Parts: sequence; structure tokens; C-alpha cells
Amino acid sequence: MYEKKIPLLFDCGLTITKEVLGGKWKTSLIYAISEGILRPSELQRAIPGSTKRVLNQQLKELEEFDILSKKIYHQLPPKVEYSLTELGRTLLPIIKMMNQWGEQNRVTLEPVIKARTEIPAT
Repeated sequence: MYEKKIPLLFDCGLTITKEVLGGKWKTSLIYAISEGILRPSELQRAIPGSTKRVLNQQLKELEEFDILSKKIYHQLPPKVEYSLTELGRTLLPIIKMMNQWGEQNRVTLEPVIKARTEIPAT
């Protein structure tokens, strides 16, 4: 498992929040699950650009933090569904506000983000 070189200081709530929500797709996963997208294959389709491996890792981390619960149905073919826990539901207002902020500032920020992520021509 990855071990951080610099120890975390838990003197600030932001540190804890960033540890839980830090990750490219975690907030998108929580939002999608809150909207009723529950199965891993549906989540991957709902989050374009994501990979199965990264989504599975981030789902596992959110489950470890008790943000999500995982239900395994013992049937053929196997079926897995995720749902938000009580703790996970407390994140929804924050995530919805982040979404709203992004939508309100899209015109200003989208060109900057695109410019930063473009691959330079060689």
C-alpha cells in the first residue's frame, strides 16, 4: 500500500475532508450514487473518462471511510450495488454546492482548465 512521505496533521478539518474526498472521481461517485446509479458498470458509464481500476479503488476507499456501503447479491451473474451511508448523505449538500459553484463559474474557468490540460504539439 502507498505510504505518504509527509505525515498528515489532523489539526484542521480540511485535512480530514481532503483525505476522504481527495481523488479524481470520489465526489462524482457520491453524487452519482445519490442520483440512483448503484452498480459499478453503471457508475463507469456515468463518469466518462474514468477507468474501472481507479473507480474500484475509490469505491473501496469510500467504503473504508463509511461513506458508502456495498451490498453483494449472491446470484449468477454476481451483482453488487453501492449506497450512501448516513455519514455519506451528510456530504451531499457540500458536493451539490461544489457542483453549483462549478456551473456558475464555468465560463471563466473552463478555458483555463482546458489550456492547462492540453497536450502540447510536438
